[in-house]
Amino acid sequence: MSARYQVFHDTHYRYDSPVSLAQQLAHLWPRACAWQHCTERQLLISPQPTSRRDEQDVFGNPLTRLAFERPHDELQVNAQLSVEVLERPALDFAASLAWDAACEALTYSGRPLSVALLEACRFRFESPYVHLKQRFVEFCEGCFPPGRPVLQGCQALMEQIHREFTFDAEATQVATPLVEVLERRRGVCQDFAHLMLACLRSRGLAARYVSGYLLTQPPPGQPRLIGADASHAWVSVFCPVLGWVDFDPTNNVQPALEHITLAWGRDFSDVSPLRGVILGGGNHDPEVRVTVMPLE
Repeated sequence: MSARYQVFHDTHYRYDSPVSLAQQLAHLWPRACAWQHCTERQLLISPQPTSRRDEQDVFGNPLTRLAFERPHDELQVNAQLSVEVLERPALDFAASLAWDAACEALTYSGRPLSVALLEACRFRFESPYVHLKQRFVEFCEGCFPPGRPVLQGCQALMEQIHREFTFDAEATQVATPLVEVLERRRGVCQDFAHLMLACLRSRGLAARYVSGYLLTQPPPGQPRLIGADASHAWVSVFCPVLGWVDFDPTNNVQPALEHITLAWGRDFSDVSPLRGVILGGGNHDPEVRVTVMPLE
């Protein structure tokens, strides 16, 4: 089984005063994965950048570097994508390695580590938005009793976050501390992904932040609204032998045909769709519109 989508990700900056120089980093191309491939892509930029370079970042994500060396008072970056998402194989969570054994496998003890384990280890530590604290260990205490299969523990944690937290787009900002999110029990998908990462990493597991898109269904009988979708975020956990397995704590599901993977990193700061440095501009807030359209 598979699903095909057309995605439009439009970002529009209007500056209070002209920007004389700007450098922008864009994570707007879907990552090539075993479960998806991008069949068409186009990036429309206004004004035209002075230079553009397409490459990969340190995590292997497609990255576009843009430089603007002429004054401009607005910036539009529009990504148009066609993506096919394939069905992922079903996994037996009960057959996964015990979570404490998975932690031990990721710990260096004088023996050489495989390439897969070394790659996973970079996602065990603190990052700009994910700090390791005892409070996160305590929050997920019941999810990880000794010997429990790691994927069952992760599923229980996903369910706990979904059950105890309320989605509230006004409750947090990008830099809201996770401790505050934990206390208020409110946030958005980015917060819930960061919280799950903090819990897993605080216990010694390897987990990465995944950015992408999610097909949202309109109410019965209603047409899809252009720009009604948004960027989404979830978590991927490393399980020795089985590899990386995704969990979506916002929706309490395993990402499948309705999730489009864009990029992954340690947290949101590594994979922000568009970020940069500008000279001038004054006050400005981006207007972002995302549309995910299923194709027959």
